[in-house]
Amino acid sequence: MVIGGGIAGTLSAIALRKAGHDAVIYEAYDKTADQAGAFLTLAVNALDALRTLGVDIGDLGFDTPEITITSGSGRLLGRLPHGSSLPDGTTSRTVKRADLYRTLREHALRRGLRIEYGKRLVDASGTGDGVRASFADGTTAEGDLLIGADGLRSRTRHLIDPDAPEARYTGLLTLGGYARGVTTGGEPGVMHAIFGKRCFFTHTTHPDGEVWWAANPAQRTELTSPSTYDWRARLVELFRHDRGPALDIIAATDTFLPGWNTYDIPSVPRWHRDRMIIIGDAAHATAPSIGQGAAMAIEDTVVLATCLRDAAGPEAAFAAYERQRRARVERVVAQGNRTGGWKTLGPLARVPRDFVMRLAMSRMAKTGHDPSQWIYDHHIDWEHAAS
Repeated sequence: MVIGGGIAGTLSAIALRKAGHDAVIYEAYDKTADQAGAFLTLAVNALDALRTLGVDIGDLGFDTPEITITSGSGRLLGRLPHGSSLPDGTTSRTVKRADLYRTLREHALRRGLRIEYGKRLVDASGTGDGVRASFADGTTAEGDLLIGADGLRSRTRHLIDPDAPEARYTGLLTLGGYARGVTTGGEPGVMHAIFGKRCFFTHTTHPDGEVWWAANPAQRTELTSPSTYDWRARLVELFRHDRGPALDIIAATDTFLPGWNTYDIPSVPRWHRDRMIIIGDAAHATAPSIGQGAAMAIEDTVVLATCLRDAAGPEAAFAAYERQRRARVERVVAQGNRTGGWKTLGPLARVPRDFVMRLAMSRMAKTGHDPSQWIYDHHIDWEHAAS
């Protein structure tokens, strides 16, 4: 039983089928509840893992192989690859989340996997040789294992460990949109990141001319209803002293995507118990600052499937999975938290931040060494027995 029909849940079922196991996906929402609108960038480590599962997203979105980083004063701080390319030239790709969900669901259905909608998990317990799950609609289901891919507010996480940590607010909000009829001055297919004087802004241009953008206003406390806020007026105020295309892009945006608070999850001490395990954001949500949240979830699904395929029983498989994943994902969460912290700095700290960033990227350009390359170079060998 896979709890959650998002990226991690759907790909878990696909990976399990590839490993020779059957799976049923239990999704809390109905079929129309995709998080339509928002976009995300899948770095090459995510695309490599998708390829392992036979999932091709080459017809979604567009390549975004490079990133430029600029200050609010308009000064270029650096330009760097968005992770190295795969051997065949594949580079990072930016896609709409709704398109990705639809594609993954279609892959799952083509493989004969079943998706049950309107199934919100409320309780689960071991039966000795399996797990019984209870849902909010009064129904129950049983299976050999339960995989919690139920995200930030994971019910599975707290069934495994009632003292498990909650999601942690990062001090940043996220919102964005799509604009047409505006000239940004940046090359299409390049992700342009601007560390503005009062707010972080990023934008990239689709080959058809549409500009995809996002902003991260700093906010000390969580907003109760960020989706109802007057974001246009606030963003105009935040960016009015910056050089760059932010104000023009905002003016050319008809409808903003609903804003949301951003979170990560500090180390979760216990990932599994009684034939239940958590993966993806349920176990290790990372702030969106380094674009690896979906990638870590995708990698999880491949590793867990190989462990269940090769280990002598569920507990051995879960232990092997944790040995392979915990150090990597917690390092990524820590990196995301550090990078996100650079977006919340006040006026006095911005000047040294920009100097340090310019110096670091100049050094990377000269040496060709990216200290974050370990994130992108990760490859999971499906044929290699899990250990």
